[in-house]
Amino acid sequence: MSSIRISISNCYHSAQQRVLNLFPEKVYSNKKTCKVIKKIGEEVSSAENRLILGVTALMSQPFIDGHNRNVDEKTRKVSVARTVAKIIAGTTTGFLIRKGCIKSIKAFSQIPGPNVPRYKTIFTPKNIKNNQNDAFSQYRNAMGTVIALIVMMFTNFLIDAPLTKYLTNKFIQKQEDKR
Repeated sequence: MSSIRISISNCYHSAQQRVLNLFPEKVYSNKKTCKVIKKIGEEVSSAENRLILGVTALMSQPFIDGHNRNVDEKTRKVSVARTVAKIIAGTTTGFLIRKGCIKSIKAFSQIPGPNVPRYKTIFTPKNIKNNQNDAFSQYRNAMGTVIALIVMMFTNFLIDAPLTKYLTNKFIQKQEDKR
């Protein structure tokens, strides 16, 4: 039985490597380019990343749905309305929850000191000495993102789905009112 697992695993990794080999390796040697890429990686949190993805999706996906020739006109309009509603609801809640969780983690991961209450150091790593450490900043962003993902497992059903349905109905109603 274990030899079958190893064989399947080897096939999977082999196929994965073949796909990766299709893409050319790119090495950035320009110092200015490297500096910009590093800065973006350090400064852009998952909340801003979600906002960027949402704006990009809003600019492209409704266009694709609106030009689907495999469905009738009414289905196309409903599809566009639903896509826009999903993007707006998902981006808004995703951004706000991520941003809120990251800010909360920053508030509860302060450096211990005489004027810092103990509860504000709940998420502070034991070996941290100062607040200026890049690794500590990245830790806070990562921890906030992890907490946000846990929170979003529930908010997807409690907020996103009802908000998407509400917005979809509003957009469809607005389209019908134009006729």
